[in-house]
Amino acid sequence: MEALFYILPGIFVVVGIFGVVRTLRRSSEISRAWRHGRTAEARCLRSYTTTSGGGGDTSVTTTLHHVYEFTTAEGRAVRFDEPNGPSTVVEGDFVTVYYLPDRPERATAHRPARGKLAAGTGCMLVFFGVFIAFSIIFMVMAHVIFAETDGLLP
Repeated sequence: MEALFYILPGIFVVVGIFGVVRTLRRSSEISRAWRHGRTAEARCLRSYTTTSGGGGDTSVTTTLHHVYEFTTAEGRAVRFDEPNGPSTVVEGDFVTVYYLPDRPERATAHRPARGKLAAGTGCMLVFFGVFIAFSIIFMVMAHVIFAETDGLLP
């Protein structure tokens, strides 16, 4: 039973670290594409929504996705799916995409907004930091409780 109080928060810490790495990686990719990447005209092939959350007592979150297709400067056709796009873009619209020549499949159709990207990344890092800190504090408190009671809980 005692191992559960170490294993579960440990898994939460690993998930939090994975979230931090993923957030920083995507933020860096978008920033580099805006700063050093190429642009191309892309066509919106499809838009759709996904929902998450259980409903009832919990909130439901809806995310708008767009599927874009463009041709790189080298003539390669690339199709990518991007979440959280503007609701004003519909099927058939043309948009400017930003991409790095070595990874065009990681393109973005978001307009350059460095401040917004930094704020969003910062909020996600704070969220994951609190999540990791809470998990570690929980693990430490469990250790203290088990050390004081010699593993015997009332």
